[in-house]
Amino acid sequence: MTATLMDGRALSRQLLDATAERATAFQLAHGRRPCLATVLVGDDPASHTYVRMKVNRCAEVGIESRRVDLPASTATEELVGLLRDLSADPRVDGILLQHPVPAQIDERAAFEAIPAGKDVDGVTGASFAAMAFGDPGFASCTPGGIMRLLDAYEVPLRGRRAVVVGRSAILGKPVGMLLLGRDATVTYCHSRTVDLAAHVREADVVVAAVGVPELVRGEWIKPGAVVVDAGYNPGNVGDVEFDAAAARAGLITPVPGGVGPMTIAVLLSQTVDAAERHAQG
Repeated sequence: MTATLMDGRALSRQLLDATAERATAFQLAHGRRPCLATVLVGDDPASHTYVRMKVNRCAEVGIESRRVDLPASTATEELVGLLRDLSADPRVDGILLQHPVPAQIDERAAFEAIPAGKDVDGVTGASFAAMAFGDPGFASCTPGGIMRLLDAYEVPLRGRRAVVVGRSAILGKPVGMLLLGRDATVTYCHSRTVDLAAHVREADVVVAAVGVPELVRGEWIKPGAVVVDAGYNPGNVGDVEFDAAAARAGLITPVPGGVGPMTIAVLLSQTVDAAERHAQG
């Protein structure tokens, strides 16, 4: 068996095209473009690369991008103050605080300075609660992108066993909530899980989001299972042993080209969602 690749690049292109059409319609109706403010603290090269990609994608789809760069020495209070200013600005529809921030900053306090209506990255407690309870709100972008991939490839979730390897606040935990909301039976695993292999072997859907290269071994994959690798490590290596897993899985995401492109596409789509909601009052 050779798994079918879940093409995140093609699906993200469709979503970006649809987002561009909606952004154009919004501008025609309201005389301005939807606006995403991106805040970057410090000099982390990977973060600068990610922000540059997001700014470029904004330009492609007709979203105004407001980028704010802060020095690595920025204190929590300064960052929170800036985020509150952006939150109060009626010309800003969505706010993204690039993760991670320097160690001296209380990242959770900074995230919580973003109001739910502008939290297009889905990182606040209010957004997580909305995901958990199935209420209106913005999904964390990577989990939201994963769900769109599963839907595009018509992966059945009701009653299926899903194993999430990872428990971060912006990836592992929310994707589990979204899967649970679709009636999957969800097991969270992590670095302290005893006999991780046994849990993965029972999974119909595996979401690897732990940030450890090839932690999930191919031999653990249940034949025909769906494998979503949300990890990205140096050398274009994911959290799953790709070749061995692809020999057993039914569907699998490549790294790169699977989950990653969907994250930015969902962010921009949710920015237009936010603009439309603000325009409606």
